[in-house]
Amino acid sequence: MNLLDKVYLKLNNLLFKEVRKNSLLVKINTAFSRGAATACLRNIDNTNPLSWEFSAFSQNGEDGIIDYLISQLKSSNRYFIEIGANNCIDNNTGWLAYGKNFSGIMIEGDEYTYKTSVDTKPWYTNYVNQFVTVENIKDLDKYVLYKNPDLLSLDIDGNDYYIMDALFQQGFRPKIAVVEYNSCYGPHLSMTIPYKSDFNCFTAHPTALYYGVSISLWRQLFEKYEYRFITVENNGVNAFFIHSDCFSPEFIDNINPIVFKENAHQLRKFNQGWEYQFSLIQEMAFYKI
Repeated sequence: MNLLDKVYLKLNNLLFKEVRKNSLLVKINTAFSRGAATACLRNIDNTNPLSWEFSAFSQNGEDGIIDYLISQLKSSNRYFIEIGANNCIDNNTGWLAYGKNFSGIMIEGDEYTYKTSVDTKPWYTNYVNQFVTVENIKDLDKYVLYKNPDLLSLDIDGNDYYIMDALFQQGFRPKIAVVEYNSCYGPHLSMTIPYKSDFNCFTAHPTALYYGVSISLWRQLFEKYEYRFITVENNGVNAFFIHSDCFSPEFIDNINPIVFKENAHQLRKFNQGWEYQFSLIQEMAFYKI
């Protein structure tokens, strides 16, 4: 490669980097606009979690539920942890990081996403490129400031159950936990995939339905560690749990949880409910309890 080619390549890379950065900045502005538009339309009922929802940076109303739950905490350290943080923007902690100036750590396993997003990370946030596994999860100790953050969000479309259990075993006790569940397992089956350190839901099965954790198994795990189930959100993607010691009993006892919703994307994609979806993967291996 001659000198001119090297200069051209460097300029081209710089141009791509600048275009990518501007695109992410547009995403941030769009998120704030969406949040402003949807948050003010809420008619909050403290007994109905679906009334808390709004979306700014999140996809499915998680920002609103998280914001409301944090407002009910007995005490706050204004710290979060997100595993599966994407580009720092399209996730469950962007609202806290960009909008409320919380500090925290965002962890993203995909190297390309990390490298093309690191320049626009929130000021008080550590952004780490690590594909989290049971084998390397102890590495998080060197990044994490608090093991009892106000919020821990986990969304890795695979070994979520094993990672969350390992975090508990390491002494992590988030006040609020948001975890993705797979609605195609239905409301009652307690199951997840067998652990595989390099699991990828897009290559594990052609349907991309073979991943993650059932809502019933999540409830079993969190109850083991003295957490209360709060709700799932309207689009059937995330479940919310809180540590009872961090909230007043009056607040907790008055909540009417929504126990199950179909994943809206999967419902549209297959045009049939969870029973049909599960039939497509029922011959796969599962870890059942």
